[in-house]
Amino acid sequence: VYIEDDISKDIQIINIISDKVRAQTVKGIKDVFMQCEKGNDGLKSGINEIKPQIETIGDEIFANKHLMVNMVDMKVFDDYTYYHSVNVAVLSIVLGVALKLNRHELCDLGFAALLHDIGKVFIDKTILNKNGRLTPKEYGDIKTHSLLGCNHLKKGYPIPNPCFMGILDHHEKYDGGGYPNNLKGDKISLYGRIISVADVYDALTSDRSYRKALLPSDAMEYIMGSTTTLFDPNVVKVFVKKIAAYPIGTCVKLSNGLTGIVVQNYENFCMRPRIRIFKDHDKEVNPYEIDLADFKTLNITVIEIV
Repeated sequence: VYIEDDISKDIQIINIISDKVRAQTVKGIKDVFMQCEKGNDGLKSGINEIKPQIETIGDEIFANKHLMVNMVDMKVFDDYTYYHSVNVAVLSIVLGVALKLNRHELCDLGFAALLHDIGKVFIDKTILNKNGRLTPKEYGDIKTHSLLGCNHLKKGYPIPNPCFMGILDHHEKYDGGGYPNNLKGDKISLYGRIISVADVYDALTSDRSYRKALLPSDAMEYIMGSTTTLFDPNVVKVFVKKIAAYPIGTCVKLSNGLTGIVVQNYENFCMRPRIRIFKDHDKEVNPYEIDLADFKTLNITVIEIV
């Protein structure tokens, strides 16, 4: 919910994709998961039905390719698995556009991202929803989902091979130690490297049964700090340009005691947005704007609730 007041009434929030397209895609992927879980023969037709939705998402993102993604526009707390799948697809396509993939490649990437967790339908739900630390055996079961999903989809479903590789590789780590094949660097498929970043970021910024969501800025710092260990540096480089660490409308407090609202983000300064100041310590002031990029010693210290 966005609340409009005198300070923020002229701030325009533009969604990277329309609510209608997102809702249709969530419904489509939910049907695919349910058919897969039941072993339904309708899975093939369900997969065919979500292909046009992925194409539409790709077209909308390409039309808005100069926008940075405000992740709060994509957070829904019910049906996590399905919304997570769509969020990861959206983020992956955003990264694919920034990496200059063509339309066909973007569709394949989005398709792989949408289906990246399909193997979880074969994992015990008590493990997936466990409120606490997993045992080594339970974690071992979880680690099979990418291979299970890939193998199941290979049973005659009309999916290009790069999609299979993206699904298989999305838990590989850039410096090794990931699963299922302990690949490193460029041995990991490009789609797998892209989906990995999108998957982790969306998971970190979502409420789960075992922890509260991180703020987008904290999740961004985790991604940046894991460059070359978990994530491909080239993918992270475009990620920090396209995903807003402080989404527009976020209320923040600065290191000098000023409080304001984020009104604009810059691709080259992802952690230093433009702020509309409306309070100096506890005293309200006439609103004015500053670019944090112009004040190197001034930092955002906390997300404010006002």
